[in-house]
Amino acid sequence: MKIDAFTHIFPKAYWDRMLRALPDGRDMHKRVRAIPSIVDLDERFRIMDEFDDDYRQVLTLGSPPVEVFDSSVEMARVANDGMAELVRRYPGRFAGFAASLPMNDLGASLAEARRAIDQLGALGVQLFTNINGRPLYAKDTLPLFELIAGYDLPVWLHPARGAEVVDYRGERKSQYEIWWTLGWPYETSVAMAHMVFGGLFDRHPGFKLITHHMGGMIPYFAGRIGPGWDQLGSRTSDEDYGVLLKSFQSKGKRPIDYFHHFYADTALFGALEATKCGLAFFGADRTLFASDAPFDPEGGRMYIRETLAIIERLQLTPAARSAVYEGNLRRLCNGRLGAH
Repeated sequence: MKIDAFTHIFPKAYWDRMLRALPDGRDMHKRVRAIPSIVDLDERFRIMDEFDDDYRQVLTLGSPPVEVFDSSVEMARVANDGMAELVRRYPGRFAGFAASLPMNDLGASLAEARRAIDQLGALGVQLFTNINGRPLYAKDTLPLFELIAGYDLPVWLHPARGAEVVDYRGERKSQYEIWWTLGWPYETSVAMAHMVFGGLFDRHPGFKLITHHMGGMIPYFAGRIGPGWDQLGSRTSDEDYGVLLKSFQSKGKRPIDYFHHFYADTALFGALEATKCGLAFFGADRTLFASDAPFDPEGGRMYIRETLAIIERLQLTPAARSAVYEGNLRRLCNGRLGAH
């Protein structure tokens, strides 16, 4: 099988509520409304039929995060009910789904995670890199990470950033869609760094977290993350990071070692050399095939086609290629993944 581990969809009931809640969508709200196959199943299936019979998708909700809505708790339930129904109705198309959570309400997020996993069969949960601008990994969200660790299921980590996050003081907004092109990889990298330095992998050594778009900036900046963060504190005058650095050293670890604990997907929009860079950093046993469909210029087929072609071009053993396509995801999901 070739299981596309990170694709996006809006179940029809959720789509209708989203349009009522935000009738004048802007930025990513605008983008998602211009892609028929993100909600139209007939169009989505026509695109999927262009590929081999062994192609399947894992479903995740598209941007924006549900926590931007006033009715986020209801929106999460509608999204998860809808995705679960799609997986039940079309097992030959969809191998499973990652649940959405109303992260502006931690109690409701814990309850919805349990419901989605225990009752709906979710493979894990999708989280965004910040919670309406607040850190994803912080003291108040630790119970959620503990819950997911207890299930031994993955988190799908998706970047979130809008044009309102400016690049220079005095700007009204981020220009030229920099907030998306460069801001999203930065967002992913920042969230990963907070998890590393916040102790996620010390608390939960086997935690499973799939970073979208091959870990953002991390593989390319391995030199800064390695030797650069080996000197943590040398550039800071108003805070002492020496104790934190010594805590790594006392365990015989460097900060970069923890970044190798993440998983990463191949959703790089047809960039061969970037895929090689990410694969070299994370390894074939922590890399998963994903396309980010349907967010491409052709409405859903281009990223699938180009990503499959890249994986076939990589210098991988048959076993490693199979792991990227399917085996790693099956291992992460502990037998919950469909489409055998």
